[in-house]
Amino acid sequence: MLKASVIGYGYWGPNLARNFNNNPEIQLKWIVDSSSERLRKAFLSYPFVNLSTNISDVLNDDEIDIVAIATPVATHFKLAKDALEAGKHVWVEKPLARSAKEAEELVKIAEKKDRILIVDHTFVYTGAVQKIKELIDKGEIGEVIYYDSLRVNLGLFQTDVNVIWDLAVHDISIIDFIFNGIKVKKIMSVGMTYANHLKESLASINLVLRDNKYIHINVSWISPVKIRLALIGGSKKMIVYDDTEASEKIKVYDRGVEVIQSPEDLYKIWVQYRTGDMWAPKLDNREALAVEVDHFVDCIKNGKKPITDGLAGLKVVEVLEMIDRSLR
Repeated sequence: MLKASVIGYGYWGPNLARNFNNNPEIQLKWIVDSSSERLRKAFLSYPFVNLSTNISDVLNDDEIDIVAIATPVATHFKLAKDALEAGKHVWVEKPLARSAKEAEELVKIAEKKDRILIVDHTFVYTGAVQKIKELIDKGEIGEVIYYDSLRVNLGLFQTDVNVIWDLAVHDISIIDFIFNGIKVKKIMSVGMTYANHLKESLASINLVLRDNKYIHINVSWISPVKIRLALIGGSKKMIVYDDTEASEKIKVYDRGVEVIQSPEDLYKIWVQYRTGDMWAPKLDNREALAVEVDHFVDCIKNGKKPITDGLAGLKVVEVLEMIDRSLR
């Protein structure tokens, strides 16, 4: 049985602890946090787990196989580096690091130490995103033309990253997964701060990929409602992905537009609309984190490459840096 530790028991850490604890292949042995109050809450849920404010207790424990990091982005690099060098398999909350340089170094250390490094791009493991990739790979929607998303809510304002690194990172990781890579040709981004907050609170991102797919991502911490909506347009069909839906998160529309040019008169163009059926495919409704933990265990035990490995995390950070440069 693999023995695991969770570093950080704030917003996301409790979810990691619960899923590690529920996995039959894992024993949750340590929870580490700098706050005694958060550790008290951890004790109420896991009285059998060792608690500490010192990461060294975990790194020096030879029984620990897994270190899961759910701390502010600025701390990811050092914590992950120390854990990898201590011979642990490492799970890092998104994004992998605060720069591509740091992310690349973590990838190299993981390779050198022959350890599994996985980045917690949770949405990639949802039944909805897995189904979208399946439909695209099968050619169900034809040639993909665009990905247009709206990911907004009221808060949570972050102090160490802007809204792009907090929210747009989800869409970038989804795009990298469903399109088998994200190679940017053109980029234009705009953003603004709110109420003297030092980081951008809302932003609009426009990307053109090298294969001419068009990407638009709109993110905000200052929306009165929570929206998680993506539209994926293809030459045959179109997909609506609404993550806030309790059921039918994906709807596939047999709709599209065909532009026909007259062979006799080059100045005459007809636009023909196609309207067909809508259907909602059946999805795997397991919690994405549970699926991801199973995948992580399988990778560790069988030497497999994670779907969201360090290289995937590096690619996402590289795009985030491009967006920030465009903002500046």
